[in-house]
Amino acid sequence: MNLRWSRVQAFVDQFLRCGVNERETVVILSESDSRMELIETASLALGSIGVSTSTFVLPTPPNLGPVPIRSTGASIAIDGNKAVIAGLEAADFVVDCTVEGLLHAPELSEILKSETRVLMISNEHPEVFERIGHDPTLADRVAKGVTLLTASNQMKIASDYGTDLTVDLAGAVIAGSDGLADKPGTIAHWPGGLVLAFPAKGTVNGTVVMVPGDINLTFKNYLDSEIKLTVESDFIVSIEGDGTDAELFRSYLAAWEESDAYAISHVGWGMNKNCRWDVLPLYEKSDLNGTELRAFAGNFLWSTGANEVAGRFCRGHFDLPMRNCTVSLDGEPVVVKGVLTTDLS
Repeated sequence: MNLRWSRVQAFVDQFLRCGVNERETVVILSESDSRMELIETASLALGSIGVSTSTFVLPTPPNLGPVPIRSTGASIAIDGNKAVIAGLEAADFVVDCTVEGLLHAPELSEILKSETRVLMISNEHPEVFERIGHDPTLADRVAKGVTLLTASNQMKIASDYGTDLTVDLAGAVIAGSDGLADKPGTIAHWPGGLVLAFPAKGTVNGTVVMVPGDINLTFKNYLDSEIKLTVESDFIVSIEGDGTDAELFRSYLAAWEESDAYAISHVGWGMNKNCRWDVLPLYEKSDLNGTELRAFAGNFLWSTGANEVAGRFCRGHFDLPMRNCTVSLDGEPVVVKGVLTTDLS
């Protein structure tokens, strides 16, 4: 396998920023369908730091349908295996190279309780990590966004196209990812750059209007036509639109035969100024998981499906970054028509 040293160096830089050192126990967690370039790049990077690394390779479970599963952030590869969980708990640092990642995996909370740090490396072409690089302002800006969101009672999202969504933040779990798993018992995804709320049950209501140029990352497509969605007490109760985009939206969610697939998973906004909205045409779909498009600065990101805070677990999942929205916290904007306010930029 032809690995570029510049990409290995990008991984070295990220691991060092996460506090990895030669005294730590490090595990690379992967599965049979994992991207081999990421595993090998991570292994070389850790070796160059002087870290002794163990690699767990789990069998990728079969997908018994009814449709392909994409970009859930909820790997099922561990499948409750106690020996694997114990091995991850014993590690200081886990490099998560599973296909879907451990962010919403059922075993994650148990692993983090042991103060293990987990860096979820998004299933992207290695060039993505090299190109985006490190933004030295990102950690402070994400932390500021998390502070603002934590102190707020309500999030509102609006657009000139008709989006008018209200999120009651009482009981929500607030999270931010700057791509650094540098504190005990934490997980971060790389690339990073998100501020998110996982709302409590029954707290999301209103209308979302997605328009051409907005993104359905499960399909890795830009929309070509409008979709209007009505949300009542967390659940999408209406999907309107005459184009193929609305039909695909309806069809995919219905295929799961799971009511929770229609519920809100998380809401938030992107913070990473090095990430771009316009990269989908430049890669094959198999080369991307699309985390860059979740994190590009000023997008409103909302998601359907699993939300542990609301007690919902399911396989159906959409991540839906939108441009040109205004996001406000208790009436004060943090994003104005797709642009971060000065305090966060």
